[in-house]
Amino acid sequence: MKKSRPKHTKTKTKVRQGRVLVVTSGKGGVGKTTSTAALGTALALSGQKVALVDFDVGLRNLDLVMGAERRVVFDLINVIKGEAKLAQALIRDKRLDTLALLPASQSRDKDSLTEDGVASVIAELRAQFDWVICDSPAGIEKGAILAMRHADVAVVVVNPEVSSIRDADRIIGMLDAKTAKAEHGQPIEKHLLLTRYDPVRARRGEIMSVENVLEILSIPLLGIVPESGEVLRSSNVGAPVPLGSPGSAPAQAYLEAARRLTGADSVIVVADRPSLISRWFNRTAA
Repeated sequence: MKKSRPKHTKTKTKVRQGRVLVVTSGKGGVGKTTSTAALGTALALSGQKVALVDFDVGLRNLDLVMGAERRVVFDLINVIKGEAKLAQALIRDKRLDTLALLPASQSRDKDSLTEDGVASVIAELRAQFDWVICDSPAGIEKGAILAMRHADVAVVVVNPEVSSIRDADRIIGMLDAKTAKAEHGQPIEKHLLLTRYDPVRARRGEIMSVENVLEILSIPLLGIVPESGEVLRSSNVGAPVPLGSPGSAPAQAYLEAARRLTGADSVIVVADRPSLISRWFNRTAA
């Protein structure tokens, strides 16, 4: 009687499938690029592999905030047009080996971005990184639409001002209509990041309160970054605030926001009246 040979089953190799996050805003000047750099750095500090992608073609500010402007040789457009490989264009951060940057082009216009080209680059980055964070241009033009196109998660950055909130509401509508997930009937995960917040000014009625902002936009609150000169000082020396000023309140806010992006539960605290902020977060996230 022949002995049956044991069957050898092939072990399937698990393919990395990173999450794509777009950092977006309706209005310029709200801290979107500094937030992209800070969130990406905070995630990298936690051991996540992170790629930052600058979609602001023609301006290119993310490399400045990351302190990598002198290291740019190839950029996003070069990769899209086949003029360089992704590996040639990615700039590895010298401070964190889990962080990389794909810069935008300063010499091309936004028409150089193509839907197929962006899809190909994002797919390649997904296979290499845990997080692909797209720094979107402000507004709703082509670069912004392509930056959000393949997103799984969106962080909408706002200041506590009426014009910023109004424009952000429009961006939320675009996320629900223009992304690949929306076209397949799937919801995109959305979070609100409130920057340059001063609770004293909010109490005086000089800026909008957190509660007012949440009532208008109705998306979960990811974090509140307090008004502080540390953010600008860090950016000016080419260091995202979690690296440039690690003990500051903004750095802590971004670190906590990054933890919440990975599913951790924590309370959002601002120095003034933290219990109210906590209730707003818990109610909105529920």
